[in-house]
Amino acid sequence: MINVELLKKICEIPGAPGFEQPIRALVLEELKSITDDVEVDPMGNVIAVKKGTSDKRIMCAAHMDEIGFIVTHIDEEGFIRFHTLGGFDPKTLTAQRVIIHGKEPVIGVMGSKPIHLMTQEDRNKPLRTEDFFIDTGRPYEEISKLITVGDSVTRERKLIEMGNCVNCKSIDNRVSVFILLETLRALKTKKISGDFYAVFSVQEEVGLRGATAAASYINPDFGLGLDTTIAYDVPGSKAHEQITGLGKGVAIKIMDSSVISDQRMVKYLKQTANKNKIKWQPEILTRGGTDTAPIQRSGRGGSIAGALSIPTRHIHQVIEMAHKEDILNTIQLLEQAVIGMVDHNWDF
Repeated sequence: MINVELLKKICEIPGAPGFEQPIRALVLEELKSITDDVEVDPMGNVIAVKKGTSDKRIMCAAHMDEIGFIVTHIDEEGFIRFHTLGGFDPKTLTAQRVIIHGKEPVIGVMGSKPIHLMTQEDRNKPLRTEDFFIDTGRPYEEISKLITVGDSVTRERKLIEMGNCVNCKSIDNRVSVFILLETLRALKTKKISGDFYAVFSVQEEVGLRGATAAASYINPDFGLGLDTTIAYDVPGSKAHEQITGLGKGVAIKIMDSSVISDQRMVKYLKQTANKNKIKWQPEILTRGGTDTAPIQRSGRGGSIAGALSIPTRHIHQVIEMAHKEDILNTIQLLEQAVIGMVDHNWDF
């Protein structure tokens, strides 16, 4: 089905926005034998190239960074304050373990005021990020030798298999890193008409920053974003709220809040999926954006762009869940789309 062990390594390794070094090193190691050329740009994006037979350029981006935190203060008792790197729903921080990446990794827990000490007014207020602190169980004298202001913090959670699904922190967007690597592996012996630029981008969770720089550099003719999307196919949801459903196939993005996919690309991806009997579903995400937006408009004159999305439940929590068949469908569609893209008739 899919290489779960590799996916596990990719999801569990740390890499908050601006601190992608560990995941970047893993990606570079995996790329050694499956691509023609690899470089790391000044911003830290990894750009791998599969050579084609024409000068047309196809860019596909999967961001390496995961939502995380940065240390802003250590008080005299050794408790740590932090700022978020990426979007968090504060209630998801309750009862979580984290890893502070200082001189050595240090485990901490997210602490907050016990409910036993809350007034009724406190209990009725929604939680705020600033209501939390990180407790390492160590005094200031010890922790200050290991951790400094500016160190990154990531969430601690292992990948497990649940039925035909995988569950872990950072499925968003490490599943796409996995998919892009596996697609390059599948394309290694295949002939393609254009150069395929596989970009493992940085700092997507804080504003689509890495892909903007990479697209400006590559100047693609065709572009694809690769990211997770909402699967709200759970009890209490209404049909129109679900966006996508687990096990219903790779999602072909029609739009999100940052991009309207080129309708030629949407049509091409649908036709390619149908031709190759690959299960797919449409995606319209009215809130949230991906690297697709800078891919579409950061090159000279823009690109013909769209996106493939992996349906994911419980996004931006430590229990993100994706279906193995949807992951496999995405690999299959991305491979076939890249093979046929340059030779397709792109007339309006």
